[in-house]
Amino acid sequence: MALNATTAPLMVTDHHYYPLEVEIANYLANEWSVPVLLGIFAAVCAAIVCGTVVIIDKTHPNLPKGEKAAIWWFVISGAIHLFFEGYFSLNHTRMGPAQDLFGQLWKEYAFSDSRYLTSDPFVLCMETVTAFTWGPLCFVVAFFITNSHPLRHPLQIIVCVGQIYGLILYYATSMFDHYYAQITYSRPEFLYFWGYYFFMNFIWMVFPGILLVSSVRKIAKTFQALDRLTANGKANGHAKKTI
Repeated sequence: MALNATTAPLMVTDHHYYPLEVEIANYLANEWSVPVLLGIFAAVCAAIVCGTVVIIDKTHPNLPKGEKAAIWWFVISGAIHLFFEGYFSLNHTRMGPAQDLFGQLWKEYAFSDSRYLTSDPFVLCMETVTAFTWGPLCFVVAFFITNSHPLRHPLQIIVCVGQIYGLILYYATSMFDHYYAQITYSRPEFLYFWGYYFFMNFIWMVFPGILLVSSVRKIAKTFQALDRLTANGKANGHAKKTI
């Protein structure tokens, strides 16, 4: 036997993920209960949002409420992208036996999409782009909002379009396999399909959609105002020449 030979992973099919015959490398059931996992995740998210609220209220008390809400969203969104989804990107080959917090959270979520336990190429690529592109850019947009940076709205449009586009592809690839290949990745229970798979992801359709429309309107109004100023300037110049 070669000295550098590696042990092949144990492919496990004794699990409750869909499709039931899918093989998961070195799979171990979660050690923590669902309420504990979801409670910790919710508490961490709440702490991030509350911390952001306190900091923004102290450092930028005069910002409009809508701008503050946008900052809160981009901070929590960036944190989830960079740290939670980044964890998956970096550890996708060892998700099956993982027993740390993020690993168990991903295994719980995988009841709604088992592709997260099989290093699915699309999911891995999509999550990697989301984690290491949209994640950091979310924090940049949040910072740009605080100082009214001129690149805030262009960058906000890019991030929001990227998030929405990724979500559409995420839904579409799963639905394609479901209807055309008869492969179902989600368990049928309401919590998993409608709670985890649909609702928890659809949030990234709603808020980015609202912010995208807001930025497009802002840029459109700016160009309208610029066009009026340009037209008035030309008219005044023509009038002076006539006089």
